[in-house]
Amino acid sequence: MQKITPFLWFEKDMKKITDFYLSVFPGSKIKSSGGLDGTPSGHVSTATMEIFGLDFNFMTAGPYLPFNPTVSFIISCDSIAEVDTLWTKLSATGKILMELSAYPFAEKFGWAQDQHGVSWQIMFSTQMKSPQKVTPTLMFAGTVCGRAEEAVNFYTNVFHNSKINYLMKYGPEDIHKIEAKATIKHAGFTIENCYMALMDSGRPSPLSFEQAVSFIVSCDTQEEVDYYWDKLTEGGKEVQCGWLNDKFGFPWQIVPSRMESMLSGGSPEQIARVTEAFMQMKKFDIEKLEKVYRG
Repeated sequence: MQKITPFLWFEKDMKKITDFYLSVFPGSKIKSSGGLDGTPSGHVSTATMEIFGLDFNFMTAGPYLPFNPTVSFIISCDSIAEVDTLWTKLSATGKILMELSAYPFAEKFGWAQDQHGVSWQIMFSTQMKSPQKVTPTLMFAGTVCGRAEEAVNFYTNVFHNSKINYLMKYGPEDIHKIEAKATIKHAGFTIENCYMALMDSGRPSPLSFEQAVSFIVSCDTQEEVDYYWDKLTEGGKEVQCGWLNDKFGFPWQIVPSRMESMLSGGSPEQIARVTEAFMQMKKFDIEKLEKVYRG
């Protein structure tokens, strides 16, 4: 089971969203879909979709904060032709952030927001080989620019099965053309066997991490829920329904793995009871959820 899962909060029309990504990414598939009633947004639709071997959780729950490029997903392509194909599909109805071209770090690279606002970096590089086809990537901008190195050390200390794969810093030759606070050009790291990347924004930017993209941490025990909740709220803040913001403002969801079977396999009455219970919680209490599930 995937320990850390990107979670994307869309406004509406789950079928349109999943149909779009199925058409863009070869071999992608919907692994599950469903919905919940009784939330502050009313009825919400959910889906788990696999894209190039990485699971994503989608939710449509009405207007919220929009997507922005502080979180993007790098697609490591096997050829320039694959870059061109994906780029055409993703950028045609979206917004180009970096033009598709050759760069010092890649033979072909482009960065775009798709028609739903999600950011993708499409790349073919013989220099930078990623251990995953899809790499979730965080950009530290605005008030947290310059804290990327602190963050990579923090995350690899908090999470298990973790390591820093590489750390590239800006050099003296970059100083005249980058945001003054920026220090990390690019870093690759692994947490809970999931490969990720991060960087400081090279240019001044007012952007910040928003709730539209978070990472779910799936926990098997209350001890594990408590551990991640305590570690990630240190210097950050508790939110609601298993959500929190860490000290850099990035949102996480600390969720019992048992929740999936409760909400997908329970009766309508059981699902309603569990939903009502977890809506009242900040940190999830597995024993209480189990109790209301059993009735």
